[in-house]
Amino acid sequence: MEILDILQSPSGYNAQNRSIPPELKATAQKLCWEYNRSAPDEPEKRHEILRKLLGTCHPLTFIEPDFHCDYGFNIHTHGLTVINYNCVILDTSPVEIGAGAFIAPGVCLSCAGHSIDGDQRAEGIGTSKPIALEDNVWIGANAVVCGGVTIGKGSVIGAGSVVTHDIPAGVVAAGVPCRPIRPVTDADKIPPDRLAF
Repeated sequence: MEILDILQSPSGYNAQNRSIPPELKATAQKLCWEYNRSAPDEPEKRHEILRKLLGTCHPLTFIEPDFHCDYGFNIHTHGLTVINYNCVILDTSPVEIGAGAFIAPGVCLSCAGHSIDGDQRAEGIGTSKPIALEDNVWIGANAVVCGGVTIGKGSVIGAGSVVTHDIPAGVVAAGVPCRPIRPVTDADKIPPDRLAF
């Protein structure tokens, strides 16, 4: 199996990170650099860069600079995706982002990990597992989502949470480690007469 096939595998892997061709990361770094230096009034330029950077880029994908990722080709948006300022996606495995995703400032989605053993870690032995955000997920500011996690449809992750395990659909979850707190209910809807505009 080729290295690129392993990186794009939905099953994750353990590997010697020094064996990954540096040009795979260099391409993403250059595109992120261009994107982060684009002007706010250049939406078409930004979308063109995202189409080159991301593996699947839905037309309703909006990312605020600064944005950083490892490879880009492992990031797949499948509908409206709003990624706010200063987000990082370490896409050493596939990252599937469902329609209606809102990702707040400072969020890190990290497929990448390292060996727990210090000697192996120093040798560059790493781990990687995919991440999936189902439709209508909202991740609060400065949360971290670790590799191997799926966040279920319609769930909300509280600011500052560290998500180390799957989160079911339709819940508000928060904490370190992140755990479901309560279901999302109709009581969470903002009444139309309470809207300012």
